[in-house]
Amino acid sequence: MLQPKRVRYRKTQKGRIKGLSMKGNSLEFGTFGLKALEPSYITARQIEAMRIAITREMKRQGQVWNRIFPDKSLTKKPAEVRMGKGKGAPDSFVAVVKPGRILFELDGVAKEVAERAMRLAMHKLPIKAHFVVRRDYVHSVG
Repeated sequence: MLQPKRVRYRKTQKGRIKGLSMKGNSLEFGTFGLKALEPSYITARQIEAMRIAITREMKRQGQVWNRIFPDKSLTKKPAEVRMGKGKGAPDSFVAVVKPGRILFELDGVAKEVAERAMRLAMHKLPIKAHFVVRRDYVHSVG
């Protein structure tokens, strides 16, 4: 699973997810993409599940780009522990996703295959997302 090699601070503050995504909100590498419509944390496990679903549906043809990385640590206290006594131990890593962020991009497959693959990936997400196509895409028959 994805996680940073090193972090400056083991335990990060929660913060708030507000506003729209200013970076990573347009297709840069591929022809097709998956764009987030809601703000949320997406865990490393969810990212990996999406990647596996996409590559399996594409039958390992074409190319997939992951545009998000889980670099924020989430902490969790053990089960049945009383309140107080400090912050819990780091539990998992998450990517902070704002509306408009491109999550995955793909290229080298037909539009129908790409749409099916992204639909499967959407089912792994805790948020709403939609399928986007590059503006200069021309449908080639063959």
